[in-house]
Amino acid sequence: ILSDGGLAQEVPSFCVAERNEPYDKGELAERIVSETLAAVEAKSGGEFHFDVRNTDRSVGARLSGEIAQRHGNTGMVDNPIKLNLTGTVGQSFGVWNAGGLEMYLEGDANDYVGKGMAGGKLVIKPPTNSAFEARTTAIVGNTCLYGATNGRVFAVGTAGERFAVRNSGAYAVVEGAGDHCCEYMTGGAVMVLGRTGVNFGAGMTGGLAFVLDEDDHFVDRYNHELIDIQRVTGESMEAYQVFLKDMLAEHVRETGSEWGSELLDNLERYLAKFWLVKPKASSLEELLGTLRQAA
Repeated sequence: ILSDGGLAQEVPSFCVAERNEPYDKGELAERIVSETLAAVEAKSGGEFHFDVRNTDRSVGARLSGEIAQRHGNTGMVDNPIKLNLTGTVGQSFGVWNAGGLEMYLEGDANDYVGKGMAGGKLVIKPPTNSAFEARTTAIVGNTCLYGATNGRVFAVGTAGERFAVRNSGAYAVVEGAGDHCCEYMTGGAVMVLGRTGVNFGAGMTGGLAFVLDEDDHFVDRYNHELIDIQRVTGESMEAYQVFLKDMLAEHVRETGSEWGSELLDNLERYLAKFWLVKPKASSLEELLGTLRQAA
């Protein structure tokens, strides 16, 4: 406890400053707004490119505010602003994301991706020519889509804990997830193309999820209190099969995911490995409305 660990005597070993200067001063946010504002005001949309770092937090929030202030949440949906980003972003990427803003990130993201998301699109994929296996590697952090009400998220890789917690309407695909996925979810649709953590669907009262269960362990990993699971095979599940295929195809189209392509190309073989996850209080007929809304 008393050792200085070899620290030089002139280096402080206790706090000597009341606070650190903030790393994130909003410089990137202001630059994004400056370069895109004319396109927002004209409702012309367009593509823009930026490099990002992990000290850039709440990327997209300022721009979403400018879009919403001028055009509401749906006014730029047909002519969106598309940001192509490269690097690692800090917390709250796409927070409060507005309809009309689509952000494509080549890299990875920290916690709270899509928090309070109201529309638009977030696509996260690994760097080009990366050597690791994407579907088993973390690409977004914890507590993503917290309180989201709309929009789409596609991630090539795994998410941390509490993915889609309190999701109320967003549509998302991820290739693996940690504990407590879909916790307190009330709406929307989530697809997990790989292993999940424990306690899946705790407190889930709305929406639906599809989970690929290759090793038949999901039965022991979901929360049995409020949700049911069932296979999506058979003629009675045809509408869900179509939705699953369309959801998977969109993921592949947006991300170029190798694992997604493998599943899509061989869906007849993999279909029997998918579970449909739904609240016990929701009938299959009621869930069809969720499918139509998300389509």
